[in-house]
Amino acid sequence: MKTRRVPLPNGERQLSNISWCWKKLRCKVRKMKKLALFLVLLVAAYLGYEHEPTAESRPATAQATSSNDSGWRAGSQVSGNGTVIRILSDDNDGSRHQRFILELASGRSVLVAHNIDLAPRVSGLSVGDTVSFFGQFETNDRGGVIHWTHKDPQRRHVDGWLQHKGKRFD
Repeated sequence: MKTRRVPLPNGERQLSNISWCWKKLRCKVRKMKKLALFLVLLVAAYLGYEHEPTAESRPATAQATSSNDSGWRAGSQVSGNGTVIRILSDDNDGSRHQRFILELASGRSVLVAHNIDLAPRVSGLSVGDTVSFFGQFETNDRGGVIHWTHKDPQRRHVDGWLQHKGKRFD
C-alpha cells in the first residue's frame, strides 16, 4: 500500500491517505456496479428463459386409443379425442372450470375440467362434437377426469390444450 507525502505549510511532510482512499473507494464502487449489473442481467436471462420441462419432470405420456386408454395411470399426461355426450354447468368453486363429458372410442367416458380462468372457454360446444385433448388424467369411479388442459403460468407443469372444430384452446 503506497501513500504519498504531502508538504505542510510549516515545511513538514504528512502522509495523505485521504485522496488515495477516495480513489480506491471509487474503484470499488465501479466494480460493485459492474457486479450488480451482471447479476441483474443473469436474473433477467433466467426469468426470461423459455424452458421446456425435462423428460424427468414430465409424467409418462399415453395415447388415447381404443386399445390404449385402459393403461392410463393417475397423474399421467394423456392425449386423444372423444365425442361430447354431455355438457355440464361450470364449476365456479375456486378456479372456474368448464365441464363436459367425452366418450372415447373404447367406450370409456371421462370428465373434462377445463380451467377458464387460465384459458379461453371452448366456444360453440355441442353434444355430438368431437374434441381432441392433451392433459393430465386422474382416476375416479366414473371413468376419470382430464384436467390441466391449459398453459401453466408458473411453468411447473406440462402445458395442455383442447381442440374443437380446428381451434386450439390453451
